[in-house]
Amino acid sequence: MSQAVEMAKGESRSISHYMRVLGPGILGAAAAIGGSHLVASTQAGAIYGWQLVGLILLVNLLKYPFFQIGARYTMAANESLIQGYDRIGRGYLRLFTLLNLFASVVSTAGVAMLCGSILGLFIGDSLSVTQLSMIVLAGSLVFLITGHYKTLDSVTKWIIVGLAIATVTAVFIALNRGGVATPDFVAPSPWNLASVGFLVALMGWMPAPIELSSWNSVWLRQKQKVLGAELDYKGALVDFNVGYVTSTLLAIAFVALGALVLHGSGEALATSGIAFAHQLVDVYASVMGEWSRWLIAFIAFLCMFSTTVTVLDGYSRSLSECFVQFGQPKGSGPTGEGARYTYPLMVVMGVVAAFIIMFFKGALLAMLEFAMISAFISALVFAWLNFRLMNLPQVPEQYRLGKGMVILSRVGILFFAGFNLLFGYWYLFVK
Repeated sequence: MSQAVEMAKGESRSISHYMRVLGPGILGAAAAIGGSHLVASTQAGAIYGWQLVGLILLVNLLKYPFFQIGARYTMAANESLIQGYDRIGRGYLRLFTLLNLFASVVSTAGVAMLCGSILGLFIGDSLSVTQLSMIVLAGSLVFLITGHYKTLDSVTKWIIVGLAIATVTAVFIALNRGGVATPDFVAPSPWNLASVGFLVALMGWMPAPIELSSWNSVWLRQKQKVLGAELDYKGALVDFNVGYVTSTLLAIAFVALGALVLHGSGEALATSGIAFAHQLVDVYASVMGEWSRWLIAFIAFLCMFSTTVTVLDGYSRSLSECFVQFGQPKGSGPTGEGARYTYPLMVVMGVVAAFIIMFFKGALLAMLEFAMISAFISALVFAWLNFRLMNLPQVPEQYRLGKGMVILSRVGILFFAGFNLLFGYWYLFVK
């Protein structure tokens, strides 16, 4: 009897332990679920039905080792990926920084514009998408500068849970009703050169840009400051896997919604911001009932606001680490001053993103497509860098990639290289 009680207490402590550890991986899921899921996955289902489910699962599988390295290397080497890149060579750290400077403002602008479009559902036509996006950017900066990491860490979990419950519920109801496409409807095929641009955009943010692995690394270092020795290698991998699996399953759920509610309906996806936001909420309302419209709109807004906040926080923290590292001898370890430039960088990113939004104005999908394609092109660089990290002497032998993960990593790098060549051919000769 007493042994059973002790076992139950051990299990309880274990569950409690992992609940405290959860954070960086969930933040990564929050960043992933934004543009790639609400927009790209829904589009994939709406245009092509179920045809791209296999590709989405494949891309998530091929990116998995490179994202996992964010947690694996950080816990094994006791430093962030940023210091690891510097150990490979200062030139690689400069390349990483340059690519992230570009990606940070483009991605921030894209997710802020989508969040502003959803905010417009509550405000109406009194403000433009540009003005609404500025409000989102300003609110995100205030939230981060006054609330810091702990607030972001605790709030995001519940936002993801709310969106997951609403989306999975809508999918089950839609499956029970069946799709809207007529039996004689012939879906367009994505397996041709004309569709390469869409496929590359879909894969770029599926489940997220690979440079997000550096955010996970930096967030883990922040979490270590809070939990100390309680955050161990196993706990960090559990946290990462929970976030990654959640984002993968929700990607399929959004494809299912697009396939069941929009595919074959004859309704074209809107390209302007507020019109697309209305369309997205209409998908849920048509399945779950009119009563759910404002609830779903609120959850979608919270999801995109958390994505905007997460993107600002992740890019600014990783870039701050880069700039601090440039002031250190090549290949030196962490200094404890990695967050020195975080808040100034957040402000600069917000201001530049605001200018980008003013340039693109209402062209939401064009803005997001540009960001997604850029992410896929750079994925090859980040994948290769992360793969190289695991062979550094700072990584003890027992923490290095196993044979299966090494093979999967090499297949992934070849896949990204091949698709980049195909995209280059498409852009030059087919588009």
